[in-house]
Amino acid sequence: MKKVSRLVILVIATFTLAFNVQQLPSRSQTAQAASYVYVTKTGKHYFYKRHDRGLNRAKKVYRVSLTTAKRRGLTLSATEKAPKKKAKKRVVKKRVVHKRKGVAKKKKVTKKKAVHKVIKKVPAKKAKAASTSKLSTLKYHGTQTVIVNKDRPSFSKATLSTRKGAWQKYSNLDGENRATDANAMLNKRLMPKGKRQALYVDPTGWHNKKIRSGWLYNRCHLIGYQLTGQNNNWQNLITGTRSLNDPQMTKYENETAKYLRGSSHRYVRYEVKPIYKSSDLLANGVEMRAQSIGSNRIHYNVYIFNVQKGVKLNYVNGTSKAA
Repeated sequence: MKKVSRLVILVIATFTLAFNVQQLPSRSQTAQAASYVYVTKTGKHYFYKRHDRGLNRAKKVYRVSLTTAKRRGLTLSATEKAPKKKAKKRVVKKRVVHKRKGVAKKKKVTKKKAVHKVIKKVPAKKAKAASTSKLSTLKYHGTQTVIVNKDRPSFSKATLSTRKGAWQKYSNLDGENRATDANAMLNKRLMPKGKRQALYVDPTGWHNKKIRSGWLYNRCHLIGYQLTGQNNNWQNLITGTRSLNDPQMTKYENETAKYLRGSSHRYVRYEVKPIYKSSDLLANGVEMRAQSIGSNRIHYNVYIFNVQKGVKLNYVNGTSKAA
C-alpha cells in the first residue's frame, strides 16, 4: 500500500512540474520584444515616433533597433520623450511541500513588483538645442543647425495679427553698418514674379575667395528673394558662407514658399536675425523663426552657424584661411 501511495505522489508531482514549465515565457519571446526607433542617415538623434516633427524634413527615414541607434552615438530627440516602460513583474515560485499521506497540495504563487532605478539623463556634449539669450556665445560643435527654445517661434499675439495684411520691415544698419533684423507677415502677393537681378552690394566682412567647393561666401538675404522680392537691400543682406546660404537657409525658405504658393489666403509670420559677437563684421550665425497663421504647417525656430567645412573664419573682419 505504501508503494502505491508513493507512486501516486510521484506521478502528480511530475505532472505539476511539467504544467508549470509550460506556463513560463521563453527567453527568445522576450528578446523579440526589443524596442525600435527611427533615424536618418546623417542625423544625431533617434525618434520613437515615425511621424515626429523632427523627421519632417528628412529625405529618408530608417527603422533600427534602439541598441543600434545608441551604438552609433545617437541621442533621443528634444522634440519627444522616451516612452515609459512598464515595470516587469517577477514571479516568485515556492517549492511544493508534499505530505506523507494523501495528495500533495500546491501553494499559492506570489508576485512581487520589480523596483526600477531612475537613471538621470546626461546632457550631450554637442550643441543640439539652445535659448535665444545665449546664441551669441553658442559654440559650433559639428551640428550646423540647432533648435532654439524647443522649436517654438514665440511671436507676440499683436504681431500675429493679419488686419494690416502682408507687410515687411527691415531694421536700420547699426554703427558697424551691419544688417540687424528683418521681419515680415508673408503672403503670396509679396512674392516676386520676375527673375532676380545680379547682386552688387558688398555686406560687412565681405572678403570672398575661391575654395575647393566653389566660392566661400554668398550675399545672404535675411528674408529670401523668393518670399518678398527684396534684392540689393543693404538692410537685408549679410556675408554668409555658401553652406549657411544653401542648403541650410534655403531649405527653410523653400518650405515656407511652397506653403504660401498654395493659397492667397495663407499668411506666415517670419523673422530672420543675424547674431554678431561684439563688433565683429561677420555674423556668427542667423536665427530663423516662422509661424503660419491659423495652423502649425509652418512652425520653427532654429539657429544656423555661419561656418564652412575646411575653412577657418575670422569673424572680426571676415578674412579666412584653410582649417
